[in-house]
Amino acid sequence: GDAQDQWQPKKVEALAGRRVVAVSAGCLHNLAITTDGSVWSWGGGGFGQLGHGDQQHQWQPKEVEAFATQRVVATSAGTDLCIAITSDGAIFTWGEGRHGCLGHGVDLSNQLLPKKVEAWAQGQ
Repeated sequence: GDAQDQWQPKKVEALAGRRVVAVSAGCLHNLAITTDGSVWSWGGGGFGQLGHGDQQHQWQPKEVEAFATQRVVATSAGTDLCIAITSDGAIFTWGEGRHGCLGHGVDLSNQLLPKKVEAWAQGQ
């Protein structure tokens, strides 16, 4: 990967050999889900929106290790945040927490790793 604009479609070589079943584009970052339910992210990470525990940019897709023991079925990338739904119905968010957009109550901090939204826990 690099920081060059691409004027024509270009294969994402880092995902070669993996079957991608869904993608989502944020403002400066992207998410992909593969057939095994893994989540991959790349692009700008200034608010932790890549979910790797830091605020670094990633030029190549990198697996979001927080989901290593779970199967993700859907994702959405926002401006500086992301949301994912796992196969058991749990909702996770990460990235910029300003304005409460991550759904973690009074915790408005940026989340550098996916964090479960407790308000959606079963039984509530």
